[in-house]
Amino acid sequence: MSTDNTPDTAGLDAPNLVDKAADAASGAIRSTQGVTNEALDRLADKVDGARDQLKPALDRLSKQADALRHRSIDAVREKSAQLRDKATLLSDTTADRIRDEPLKAMLIAAATGAALMGLVVLINRSSERAY
Repeated sequence: MSTDNTPDTAGLDAPNLVDKAADAASGAIRSTQGVTNEALDRLADKVDGARDQLKPALDRLSKQADALRHRSIDAVREKSAQLRDKATLLSDTTADRIRDEPLKAMLIAAATGAALMGLVVLINRSSERAY
């Protein structure tokens, strides 16, 4: 570049400098975009790889959770049936005893009722004293 800049040539060089600066900025932007795209592609590949590695483990966990849910439901059904059978047996046994010894059953019921009434009276007295 010559140092012989007259006002006429200096005015002509300014647009060239602006064009060169704009070209340089565009090149820098394209270069940055390329580097960014490459980095994002590598990141996407790593995420895909991690997903591929985790998928079998997640599938296995899902199957185990489903199996546990089925076992739990079966256990609840079984216990429910056992309780229902025990309640039926107890009810039948109680009905048989009442049928076999009605006087004894009435005396037990009366004693139970009297004991419950005694508890109710005690609870009422205790609550009246608290206030």
